[in-house]
Amino acid sequence: MALTDSHCHLNFPGLRETLDEVLACMRELDVARAVNICTQLEEFDDVLACAERYPHIWATVGVHPDQEGLREPSIEELVQRARHPRVVAIGETGLDYYRLEGRTLADMEWQRERFRVHIKAAREAAKPLVIHTRAAANDTLAILKEQGADTIGGVFHCFTETWDVAQRALDLGFFISLSGILTFKNANGLREIAKKLPEDRILVETDSPYLAPVPFRGKTNQPAYTRYVARCLAEIRGCSEQHVEGFTEENFERLFKQVRAIAN
Repeated sequence: MALTDSHCHLNFPGLRETLDEVLACMRELDVARAVNICTQLEEFDDVLACAERYPHIWATVGVHPDQEGLREPSIEELVQRARHPRVVAIGETGLDYYRLEGRTLADMEWQRERFRVHIKAAREAAKPLVIHTRAAANDTLAILKEQGADTIGGVFHCFTETWDVAQRALDLGFFISLSGILTFKNANGLREIAKKLPEDRILVETDSPYLAPVPFRGKTNQPAYTRYVARCLAEIRGCSEQHVEGFTEENFERLFKQVRAIAN
């Protein structure tokens, strides 16, 4: 058994320049797979090329909610790209109200409309969603429900919200992904949530090159460090690291059914 980094950015500065070393470190720490996440259509070709080159790397297609001034995706563009056999999900998508910079929530309708486009595309493509939400949990959950996203599901990545938000996401059929933040000194609230999450809904990730876990804080994160997230999760839940490997791998393949289908 090994681990999967369910969310990383291999084409971002900090990782793309040393990709061979990054992949070698994954092997050393027994992190067998990773999902390379797309954040804008302009980078999709590079994200996909990585997944086509390496059989243990998978891709997504989407435009991050915090990316402004880029070409807006259409439903048709997202669906067409999502049909590629190496693309396992739509996203990352969602809402991010953290940097309003003088704007009101009403001014962020462009984000909400972009989010709706992604959900509609995911439903048409029958692919799960990768959800980013920051300072916008209520609207994120409301739009997911409004657009019938419970019929396709997905994952709330790099989860840092409350237990109430976790429960509401679970009720919509979504998974919760835990990152290196779990290891941070000030993350006691998140660790309490990690104890209570149902075992069959948990994924692990790095969100690398960001958010390196302890003992690598302040350094460039990488998919291999999923190992440290899993180790921390095992300590929190009072189980073995091997048990965490088992249920997170099963959950990953249950959510991203395409991975299991191709593997078999």
